[in-house]
Amino acid sequence: MSTEDQRTWQGPSAPERLAILRRTRSVAIVGASANPARASYFVATYLLSSSPYEVYVVNPRAEEILGLPAYDSLADLPVVPDLVDVFRKDADLPGVAQEAADVGASALWLQLGSWNEEAAAIAEGAGLDVVMDRCLKIEHARFHGGLHLAGFNTGEISSRKQRVSGRG
Repeated sequence: MSTEDQRTWQGPSAPERLAILRRTRSVAIVGASANPARASYFVATYLLSSSPYEVYVVNPRAEEILGLPAYDSLADLPVVPDLVDVFRKDADLPGVAQEAADVGASALWLQLGSWNEEAAAIAEGAGLDVVMDRCLKIEHARFHGGLHLAGFNTGEISSRKQRVSGRG
């Protein structure tokens, strides 16, 4: 039996995820990285340029990421984040869930590949909405018209095959 077969937790539906995003005003990215090759950097860049959210980054080993001050923990943030987006290894997820609950966050969002039912139980037990194994950037773009099959918005809606430049 695979790990996916053993999963018992049921996440929010698409309309419920959209409602979470609509309620969100501030996002704390736990495990944010200054490395442009990391997913957390890409998500932070997207949120800063294409979302209405106030973005905070949490990484105790960094001073600054994308021009934002990096905080050591969620408790060090100047605001209570609505949504905590987590880029940490599986073993760290229950602790991050507890920290999100302790600061009064409204939602815990675990990125693609992150699934931890203990973390979900901690967060849900404290009244947080929980999303696991989904990318915040992809979900936001999907619900707000910025996601094409290729992963970006082409700005064109057409059923016609596009012509290659230089060919009639």
